[in-house]
Amino acid sequence: MSKPFYLKSAITAPTPTGDPAVADTVAQVIADIRERGDAAVREYSEKFDKWTPESFKLSHAKIEEIVAQVPQSVVDDIKTVQQNVRVFAQHQRDSLTDFEVETAPGVHLGQRNVPIAAAGAYAPGGRYPLVASAHMTTVTAKVAGVPHITACTPPIRGEIPAATVAAFHLAGADEIYLLGGVQAVASMALGTETIRKVDMLAGPGNAFVAEAKRQLFGEVGIDLFAGPTEVLVVADEHADPFIVAVDLLSQAEHGPDSPAVLITESEALARAALDHIDAILPEMPTRDFAGPAWRDHGQIIVVEDIEAAYALADTFASEHVQILTDTPRRALEVMNNYGALFLGEKTCVSYGDKVIGTNHTLPTRGSARYTGGLWVGKYLKTVTYQEVTSESASAELGKLCGRAARVEFFEGHARSGDVRAAKYAGAPLVWAPHDSTTRR
Repeated sequence: MSKPFYLKSAITAPTPTGDPAVADTVAQVIADIRERGDAAVREYSEKFDKWTPESFKLSHAKIEEIVAQVPQSVVDDIKTVQQNVRVFAQHQRDSLTDFEVETAPGVHLGQRNVPIAAAGAYAPGGRYPLVASAHMTTVTAKVAGVPHITACTPPIRGEIPAATVAAFHLAGADEIYLLGGVQAVASMALGTETIRKVDMLAGPGNAFVAEAKRQLFGEVGIDLFAGPTEVLVVADEHADPFIVAVDLLSQAEHGPDSPAVLITESEALARAALDHIDAILPEMPTRDFAGPAWRDHGQIIVVEDIEAAYALADTFASEHVQILTDTPRRALEVMNNYGALFLGEKTCVSYGDKVIGTNHTLPTRGSARYTGGLWVGKYLKTVTYQEVTSESASAELGKLCGRAARVEFFEGHARSGDVRAAKYAGAPLVWAPHDSTTRR
């Protein structure tokens, strides 16, 4: 098999680890909030966002006032998208069943899926107010059964992001705070005098937010370790090169470090797509992000055939993989490493990002090799329980436990088995200080 031909190579490899300066700054902010609570949160909000309202928490009346300012068409669209997310999330929840089985006479084992008690949902502001993040974090958590959701989103240049607030409210957030950055996620994770401590953090953010979630992981759960948005397109000779170009650039606009990769069997398709990118990119309103992303991290790779394209694509373990071929469902058979697949020309990654209903919080930086994205199951704890109702079964398990534990030199464990074997089957307790058997 011939080697892949790189029509365009990446200039800069993605950074596998974060910036040490960012990590140091985040660590200092977290430590300060841990020590001083609300006072520190207020100082950092003023420092980073120039935002120090009397209360960061929005009252119910204020939320209603903000939502009323959002155009009805936007509210209607938010409701439609959230319903799409809710329907898919409900199917996920329905696929997770509690059960109890009798694995042997008198031995009952069970499983329950229990929602966490409180979740923190974050939607960033900055250049792009990610309204869709409210759907993905909050609707999904509510379908899982999480009873309390704290939502945070920052002001944007001193203004309230009304559409994001509306999205959190309509999704079912129990509390909404106009608070951003490290101070937002740290206050939710640690708890302050006024902000309730949560059990899990979810939602995207800049490098500081991502680093804060990384450092707080363990004290709380997180959805994923976030990295730059990634897109990989697998295309055959029948693909439309204009659509290929548009779809690559649609994800490159996320940020200057977002990789966009095309793998194809057709050099003609590859060259045509590159020509379209060169023509479209200079006029894109988001070219200041998409341009550097494509220049530094964009790749176009030509391989021998479509099967080689699938095989190479799988080694990337990309966040988003779009299949623009005559038989796109072939990817379901031969690919395993991806955050989400988008099959055929009639769908696209942007549908997944914004409207279709699957969750857009997905693994990056190769982590699709070992994990999927945010889903209902992330908000659930799968727990087990055991009950032995048969004396004979308990006695036999006790004998087995005694032998198994002593192989590992766990004498205390062994004795827990021994006493049941003695009580229910009369086995001797050679280590007991007095009686050789326990009394009923």
